[in-house]
Amino acid sequence: MRTGVWLVGARGSVATTSIVGGLALRAGLAGPTGCVTELPDLRGPALPSFADLVFGGHDVATTPLSKRAEALADTGVIPGRLVAALPDELAAVEQELRPAPHGGTQADRVATVVDDLTSFRTRHRLDRLVVVNVSATEPAPRPHPGHADPAALRAALAGPDEVLPPSSLYAYAALLADCPYVDFTPSTGLRLPALAALAEELRLPYAGHDGKTGETLVKSVLAPMFAMRNLAVRSWSGMNLLGGGDGATLADPAANAAKVQSKQRVLGETLGYVPQGNTRIEYVEELGDFKTAWDLITFAGFLGTGMRMEFTWHGCDSALAAPLVLDLARLTAAAHAAGHVGPLADLGFFFKDPLGTPTHSLAEQWARLTDFTQRLHAGLDGGHDHVG
Repeated sequence: MRTGVWLVGARGSVATTSIVGGLALRAGLAGPTGCVTELPDLRGPALPSFADLVFGGHDVATTPLSKRAEALADTGVIPGRLVAALPDELAAVEQELRPAPHGGTQADRVATVVDDLTSFRTRHRLDRLVVVNVSATEPAPRPHPGHADPAALRAALAGPDEVLPPSSLYAYAALLADCPYVDFTPSTGLRLPALAALAEELRLPYAGHDGKTGETLVKSVLAPMFAMRNLAVRSWSGMNLLGGGDGATLADPAANAAKVQSKQRVLGETLGYVPQGNTRIEYVEELGDFKTAWDLITFAGFLGTGMRMEFTWHGCDSALAAPLVLDLARLTAAAHAAGHVGPLADLGFFFKDPLGTPTHSLAEQWARLTDFTQRLHAGLDGGHDHVG
């Protein structure tokens, strides 16, 4: 199944690492470490192979992809040998990157994105095209009457107002171009009633939000442990220090608030209550594409005995996120081929704030993911409509 992967934010660190990784896997220059879909429980014929993936995308930045890859190699995010071995492949992807549309009405910009997507699909004779948002986190938008239903949205976009945030504009264009949409960020994306209704109307699946790569991944393992042992979590506080473009974006208070809200949701929904404490995110330029998270948990056991736990996570977000981007593109393409419509709740394993998923327990999410994928491989899953 020849599958396009259209990356919104295509020159960013996550997208560049995903592209280099996908090209390296296709060329047999690297192994699939970190790619969940290559585990025995998930591997199978329903998923497009890495050799079937074709990359394109949009970005406001203009730095050549090869230069972005070289910069990431210099900081230890990706191996320099891979960048040196893939100059022709990176140049070919460079030809498929388009500038983010600007000017005119939002309807004009949507039309430009739709044209870019349909041209890319036709040019490469793709069976499927999945749009994946890996751009910078945006603040939550102000409510607008156009967010309510597709007809009101179409009318509003033709006017002078900025009705949709960028993530939702791309989501809207993806739907109009018959493309499933995946939001790897905590941005709004398809979380507007008008867009959700349009996805149902056009019979398209979508997934999100906010890839689960570091501190929240650990929370989704530890929080169920406390709940299942009937231990009372009194407080859970975290400090995240990160650099790079994502860190610079999150220095903006509005974007920071959107990210923190996504990171905190796992605790209340897993424990059944919200302990004292919060998560703080601070930009430290020196850290570059790496980040450090430190968490302090206080809890009470039998007879109220007070105890504490601490953990530190130091990792490279791009290297953790990129294989998941490839996983999500493959899984979403397979779900589209099987006729799934609406939010793909069974992909909640990958997200901090998953759509339509009743559990944040990583073990339960894994069970749902493996069952979903095995049904796809067995041809037993002919798709289904989302029931709210």
